[in-house]
Amino acid sequence: MKLRTRLATAFLTITIAPLVLIFIAVYGLSDYQARSFRKAYGLSEQIELLSGNSMQIFNQLTKESQQKIREKLQTNPEKFEDVTFLEQVNELLLKHYAFLVVRKGEELIFVGDQNEVDNTWLYEMLPDYSALDDDMQGGIYLDGDRQHLIKQIDFLFSDQSQGSVFIISRVDGLVPEVKFMFIEMFVAGVSILVITGVFMTMWIYRSILKPLGKLQEATMKIRDGNLDFTLEVENEDEIGKLCQDFEEMRIRLKESQEEKVQYDRENKELISNIAHDLKTPITAIKGYAEGIMDGVASSPERLDKYIRTIYNKANDMDRLIDELTFYSKIDTNKIPYTYSKINVSQYFRDCVEEVGLEMESKGIELGYFNYVDDSVVVIADAEQMKRVVNNIIGNSVKYLDKKKGIINIRIKDVGDFIEVEIEDNGKGIAPKDLPNIFERFFRADSSRNSAKGGSGIGLSIVKKIIEDHGGKIWATSKEGIGTEIHFVLRKYQEVVQE
Repeated sequence: MKLRTRLATAFLTITIAPLVLIFIAVYGLSDYQARSFRKAYGLSEQIELLSGNSMQIFNQLTKESQQKIREKLQTNPEKFEDVTFLEQVNELLLKHYAFLVVRKGEELIFVGDQNEVDNTWLYEMLPDYSALDDDMQGGIYLDGDRQHLIKQIDFLFSDQSQGSVFIISRVDGLVPEVKFMFIEMFVAGVSILVITGVFMTMWIYRSILKPLGKLQEATMKIRDGNLDFTLEVENEDEIGKLCQDFEEMRIRLKESQEEKVQYDRENKELISNIAHDLKTPITAIKGYAEGIMDGVASSPERLDKYIRTIYNKANDMDRLIDELTFYSKIDTNKIPYTYSKINVSQYFRDCVEEVGLEMESKGIELGYFNYVDDSVVVIADAEQMKRVVNNIIGNSVKYLDKKKGIINIRIKDVGDFIEVEIEDNGKGIAPKDLPNIFERFFRADSSRNSAKGGSGIGLSIVKKIIEDHGGKIWATSKEGIGTEIHFVLRKYQEVVQE
């Protein structure tokens, strides 16, 4: 649910739901109290406790007593001079929040409420004989701040003197049942508001504040450098998307951190390899130079051998430094390429001739097999492609373990591409290591490879150059038999415009 929809739902729930629930509660309580009220006072007619008309309620309460008094007056009016009888009638009226007053002539012969005996209004305000119609519900009389409902029933005593029976109810207050009902309604209304507020607060907390709290906690963890946690996303609203974006940011930060750690580790490994690889030729150069200075190389042949060895070691150092320089350019994507059209047959034949003398001096058989037409051309950087061939051959030479080393170079035509295959009969590469040989600093067996020398970046440089030329490189190998390095380059084709 969208955050906007959720807030709108919360607003409507807070405003409409309590009103509906309060209305239902008020209706239910009023109906229940009305039925209880009728049952408690023996009323048969429907009564509206919420009407606000207290006179109607008090009129209903005394209506039945009024009818019984009227019937008694018609059959036995002399009873209304009997104080015992009048007290019994008054006792019933008091239970209905009214009292009885009987007047004979101008004299009040019975007053049911002793609190009203001394009140002059009772003498002054009671209506005269026949002032109220017997069919009427009664009259309202005011006495200061008080309001009374007076029902008058006129009759004649046995001595033919005028008499009036008054049922007086004080209607400026509420009966206790109605007061209790209003208290119940108030409590129910407050309870509904509190429950609705608590429910909506919990809902808002779970859907908005709780995710924000988790987001704040995650932010503090990242601030403290802790990226090893997971921010769980429960909702799909705006906050959920924010948490999801935050989690993706955390993952990327962690990956960047891991890459930095890996990069630092690789650089340390590179420095270690460089130190090792430089130390070996420098030690050799120093040893042979000391031999010359000490006169050990007494004969011209030995002197020539020492000088040649020093030269070769210096060349090894130069190649290593050149490789490192090129690696720094790879790391900053600043490799200088100079592309031109290259005839495939001629170019790779020259490369083989250039390395052939070195292979011959090492007793390695170098084979060259060209299966493409002499007219085939590719667009490439001649210098960098030479680096590719030299690095692959140099890597093959490093791991030759047979008495008779063999390296074969094959140039094949594969449709729109030419494929270069460089094969050796070295010790091969384990299947688990084969997918990783083009990664920077990877060594299949670091304990043995350290003796072979090398920075561990030669094949990664080869991969970078081939891919920058739009080609692809891969390797196949069998342990104990040898390794084949393959790469393809797209042929150059003239576009004929018609």
